[in-house]
This record gives sequence, structure tokens and C-alpha cells, in this order.
Amino acid sequence: MDSPRAMPGGKPLVVSSPGPFLPPYGTVVGILLHLCVYIIAVLYSSTKKLFAKKDDSKVRKLDVSTHYERHCFKDGPIRNGLIGQRPPSINPERLKDFGEEDSLNGGVKTWEMKIVGHNEELLRDSVSCPERISTTAYNKCLRFEDISAAAFKIQCGVQKTPCMYSRLSKQYGMDIYLKKEFLQYTGCVKERGVLYLLMSLQQDQKRKGVIVASDNNFSMAVAYQASELRIPVFVIMSTSTSPARVKMCREYGAMVISYGATARDSQLHARRLAQENGYLYLEEEDNAVYLSGLGTMGLEIYEQVPKLDAVIFPAGAHCGLLAGSAVALKHLNPHISVISVESEGFPVLQKSLNVGQPNEDHSRSVQPFYRDVSGPCFVSSSLQLTGKFVDKVLAVREEDILVSMLRLLEYERATVDAEGAIGLAAIVAGKLPELKGKRVAVAVCSGNLELPLMRQCIDRALTLDNRVCKFSILVSSSVGDISKILDILAREEARVLDIKQEHSYITSDLFTSEVTCIVETRDKIHTAQLRNILTDRYPMMTWMER
Repeated sequence: MDSPRAMPGGKPLVVSSPGPFLPPYGTVVGILLHLCVYIIAVLYSSTKKLFAKKDDSKVRKLDVSTHYERHCFKDGPIRNGLIGQRPPSINPERLKDFGEEDSLNGGVKTWEMKIVGHNEELLRDSVSCPERISTTAYNKCLRFEDISAAAFKIQCGVQKTPCMYSRLSKQYGMDIYLKKEFLQYTGCVKERGVLYLLMSLQQDQKRKGVIVASDNNFSMAVAYQASELRIPVFVIMSTSTSPARVKMCREYGAMVISYGATARDSQLHARRLAQENGYLYLEEEDNAVYLSGLGTMGLEIYEQVPKLDAVIFPAGAHCGLLAGSAVALKHLNPHISVISVESEGFPVLQKSLNVGQPNEDHSRSVQPFYRDVSGPCFVSSSLQLTGKFVDKVLAVREEDILVSMLRLLEYERATVDAEGAIGLAAIVAGKLPELKGKRVAVAVCSGNLELPLMRQCIDRALTLDNRVCKFSILVSSSVGDISKILDILAREEARVLDIKQEHSYITSDLFTSEVTCIVETRDKIHTAQLRNILTDRYPMMTWMER
């Protein structure tokens, strides 16, 4: 150490140690840590951008949309309808290619078409193979994982409908839970399969559009879900289709074209348009994607109702809902009994299972009442799945279906059609005594009943339920005889719906007339009491049996 220097005054100056030049040790460590974190963040951001660019280029090269389109649009999240104004699915400039324009709101009626284009492979199955494979081979190994994947993808595009305990449970001696699929936007369960099917299309096909030829629930579901996905959709309907269905389909966003006197004429025309213009012709067929989407209802039932003993589904020409849901339920719990119900007038499924192949009989005409539960069976793979996983197939009468519709309207405030009521009809008819005291879920799949037909069905159901009755009484033409009949009805609290007096066609006494009454009662017991009282007072009364 240097010796101290001497000041000019002669006194030595003592200088102390200058101390450390660096900051404290903790401060240094903190600065270094912040620097390291900053460098790592910059490197991570750069790497992420690099991989994102590579993924985007790969997606453009394959021309496959890997984005779930339902999660977000510029207008915000979507759930059964876009927020804000949705542009029309079809460019108005394209209308000139399809025929004479009636209006610009999506409806075009035409008889002659001039369409040019090329056909190409349209649908991408839910497997990684780029070529289209046989749907029959794929459906044989329909897996629970396929249904789970469908449930995840369509969860924002369809409603998770409630499966609620029914007030009908006490009346029929079992715990009944109603899966209310008629609460979907289009009033039917087929939205599930249609949405998953449309989401599986290639991006190029989504730009070209899809075409369907029917007036059933399937076409309604295609019209709505395709419009929501911004896919051009064309629906070919016969000229005999009810105006209400045509209007509804147009309001969903489809271009509706009336062609042909029968449904078969419309289907042939739609196939020709699809072949010439490159549209995808959709129908309820054995497609694994469609079955997986329908099977998601079975998953929801299992989640919503614990300790299930049985589930009842409608059956008919296309048993896709039955097959897909049965696969899901049997995978989750093999002890759950899966039961299908069809009409005695159209036992399509039972006949097909008996002969081991689809019943393709086109001879019988389909009535509007049985629109979605009748017709020829053409689904071989769904038929095989049904035979493997379904425990019981029942057939019910038309009377049971009508009474079931009445029960759902009275107890659940639900207006359903034949497909929606046919499952409960098996319980109403007493065909499932083994389910007494057990927990049962019933699929109420459809609520698309046209207003004129609904009136007819309810009136007929009240008669079948012995709550509307008709009788005739021969009385003298003297004053006060008719009022005595009305006094009896008022005393017994029977509501008079119609009354008629007939003179001309009576073959008995000249001064005798026939009084015919139609009255409404509370129930079967009330009807029996009224009949006994009237029989005692008027022994010659004629009671009209249903």
C-alpha cells in the first residue's frame, strides 16, 4: 500500500479505502434473471411465429379447413343463429343459372334449368385416408370415439336439450325421463348428424354447395345448418309439398325449387343437378359421419340421467339415430336396455331384421302423418348395428301414437309429430310391463306437426281416449224434450260440442225426431257414468262406438 502523501503544509494526509465498485450481490442476480426471462420470451415468440407460418402453408396446400367454424365469426359467437345481420348464402348473381326468379329472398320456382359444371369427389370421411372409402365397411367398426369427437365438434352448433322427469311417471308406474329433442332450432334431432356431416366437407365443396330433395325433417336440418355454415344449399321439393314447409325451408336460408309431381321426380332432378354442377347430393344414407352426429344424443342421455335401466327410441326406414345412440349407450353401460318402436302400419325395421337385409318396398305411399317413420329401408350398415345393439323392437298402433301425442300435449305442453310421440306410445299401449318401477328415458325427437294435421290428430285422440262421445236419442216433438236432455248433460258436467235434430229421415212415428249430441267428458270413468245415466233415462238410446 502506498504511503500517505504529504501536504504542502507539512502534515501528512491519510486517505481511507475507496470501498467496492459493484452494486450489492442481490441486485446483480435480479438484473441477470430479468435479462434471461426477456431473452427466453423473445426466442419463444419468434419460434411460435415460425411454426405458425409453416402450418398455414401446409393447410393451404392440402385445401382442408382445420378450423372449427362455429366458435367465432366477425359478428360474435354463434348458437342457433348469427348475431347481427347474416348475408344471404347464395349470391344473387347466381340466380340466373337456376331459373326464373320469383323473389330475392331465397326462393326460386322453376321447371327448366341450365347448369354447367364438373363433378368431383365431395365428401371427406372422418379418417385420414384422402380417398373416399366404403361407408359400409367403415360403419361396421363405428366406434365410441367417433361419437365422442362428434359431440365435441357440434357442441356450439346444436342445443344440449334437457332430459326431464315427466309428470306421466306416476300414471304409468315408472320413472319416465323425456329427452326433448324437439327443442332444437328446426324441431328435430337430425340437426346433430347434419351439422357434423356438413362440417366434414372439403373447403372447395363448401363453396360449391349442397343439394337435397325431400320435404322431411332431414331437408329442414340441412337448410338451416348449411346456411349457418355459409354453405349454399338447394332444396328440391315436389309441387305437392305443403306451402308451410316450403316457406319454413326458405326462412332457414335455402333456395327452394319446386319440381315434379312426386318425391321421386324431385330426387331424380336433384341428382342430375348435383352431377352436372358439382353439388353434393345429400340424403339419409349409411354415412359414418352422419351416424356419429346422431349418436351424440345417446351420450347426452347417459350424462343427464344416472342409473338408467332402458332407453326408448323411434325406429323406421332410417334407423341412424337408433344405431348411433345404441352404440354409445352400450359402450358406456352394456346393461342398459335399448328399445325401438315403429308403427304397425309401417313395420319396416322388423321386416328388414327378419330377412337380414333392408326392405326396399316402394309400393306403399307415405302419408304426411308418418313422414319420417315410414318408407323403404335402404341402410344396410345401420341395420347391422341395430341388430347387434338393440334389445327389442316393438310395433304400436296408430291409435296409441295419437293418444301419446295427446298425453305429451296435456302433461308436457309439447306439440310433437308421430316420430316424436311413437316412443312414448309403447308405454301408453302397455307393451313394456317389464319396465314397471324402473328408470326409463324416452327420445322425443321431432315436433314438426303441421297445423291442419295437428287439429285432426287431437280431435281423433280425444275420441280414442273416450273423452269425446256421440249418441242419438229418439224423442217426441213436444216442447221441452230436448231441454231435458240438456239438463241431464249440464247436471253431469258434460260439455256439449254439437247437437242436431233430425226429422226427415226418421222411419218411426211422425211426431218423433232424432237428437244427436257430441259431448266432451273428463275421462273414461266420467264417460261411463254419463252413458249409464242416459241409458236409464232413454232405453232406446244409440251410443256411437269409436
